Amino acid sequence: MSFLKRAPRGQSGLIHDIDPVDAQWTYVGFRAYRLQAGDSITEQTGDREVILVLIEGLATVRSRDRQFGELGERMSVFEALSPHAVYIPNDNAWFATATTQCTIAICSAPGFGNHPAARIDNIKAEDRGQGTNLRHIFPIAMEDRDIADSLLVTEVFTPAGHWSSYPPHRHDEDDFPRMTYLEETYYHRLNPACGFGIQRVFTEDGSLDETIAVNDHDVVLVPRGHHPCAAPHGYELYYLNVMAGPLRKWRFQNHPDHDWISRQA
Repeated sequence: MSFLKRAPRGQSGLIHDIDPVDAQWTYVGFRAYRLQAGDSITEQTGDREVILVLIEGLATVRSRDRQFGELGERMSVFEALSPHAVYIPNDNAWFATATTQCTIAICSAPGFGNHPAARIDNIKAEDRGQGTNLRHIFPIAMEDRDIADSLLVTEVFTPAGHWSSYPPHRHDEDDFPRMTYLEETYYHRLNPACGFGIQRVFTEDGSLDETIAVNDHDVVLVPRGHHPCAAPHGYELYYLNVMAGPLRKWRFQNHPDHDWISRQA
């Protein structure tokens, strides 16, 4: 199996636990829980900030110093309703209790104490691309929102038969404003769940070139290179992106062979 692909560890409880040491990089961490109603979890943030995303289902959430009440709206991620999310800074803690069956993602990166615990509101849908490159975005915490020290987090819904994270692009050089170095994880979901998607992670010099079949709940690591995705006919593809690096900016370069696609009218 590819080092870049992580299958879920089980059907319930902590299904993903990816930290920078495990990923062999520096910034991004990703954890995911699948809980039954009544299950409770708590974690200390330590030196890392986190964004909790209610992928589906309902849960009550609080930090050490704030109560957020019951979060969540969509019972299936493919209802494509606006996600519910909260930001928890470093040197804090969070607590969650499922009130229905739910899936919670925990996105993490280095925190520096510049932002308080807060609910992330007004996450509005956007469309990106055209034709079979059209996809639907919920930008949870991108750089236009000054709500985190390091984290960039977004959701993407790719219709069946469409491409996403396309044209192929990379953000693996610390050369702002031309490009920013950002590690990235993709947490994938399929509808119907028996389906599969395709993700290719590759560099222009060929030193990394992997084409990965992703199943429901798989995570793909993107340490460098281009990383387009495809959803086969009959299957919708969802993914949650987590990015972080030395600068909280998203600047990328399209693959030179395919950049013409972005310039089409």
